[in-house]
Amino acid sequence: MISAAEVAERLGALRDRLSRAGGGQVQVVAVTKGFGPDAVAAAIEAGLADVGENYAQELLAKAGGLSHQPEAALQPRWHFIGQLQRNKIRKIASLVHLWQSVDRPELAAEIARRAPGARVLVQVDIAGMGGRGGCAPEDTAGLVQHCRDAGLDVAGLMAVGAPGPPEEARPGFRLLASQAQDLGLAELSMGMTDDMEVAVEEGATMVRVGTALFGPRPS
Repeated sequence: MISAAEVAERLGALRDRLSRAGGGQVQVVAVTKGFGPDAVAAAIEAGLADVGENYAQELLAKAGGLSHQPEAALQPRWHFIGQLQRNKIRKIASLVHLWQSVDRPELAAEIARRAPGARVLVQVDIAGMGGRGGCAPEDTAGLVQHCRDAGLDVAGLMAVGAPGPPEEARPGFRLLASQAQDLGLAELSMGMTDDMEVAVEEGATMVRVGTALFGPRPS
């Protein structure tokens, strides 16, 4: 079991890291992939309203499980951050606050059908690793326009940094920030536990953090 006190202590250290990098106002999305509803409840009690999930089934299970957690008086703002299958959208459409991983027109169309006007981020593959999701950088503008034409509220862009030392993620983060600026998009969801400082230095407005808040993911 993860306690709210543990998460609050780790959150304090995390915010110190962000502040030192110049990101005192950056939004923290608590990633609870692999953890149970107790982690979500602890995050809420520690003051983290935004929770990210990678899998539709986990999101559904945790949303249901929170009703048994006395600490979780409120449902969090759920962010869907993983690779998304069209056939799962219907099941979670009523729960998702922000769809962070829209990377192809078919997903945009299905989200627009199931959740008209939904708030989304377009995911871009800045590391050249197709297996992690994201559209090609040269397709970003077209996909953003497609989402807008479908009636979706495109808030910004999202990306996963290149693996390896944090500095190796910097060129990709810089590219994402440049694209967001060119497209007039305010939100930049980039940076995780290991590379968040670099992401903040390159303009992140939102970081997605799991390990730094909850410890190593259960096997």
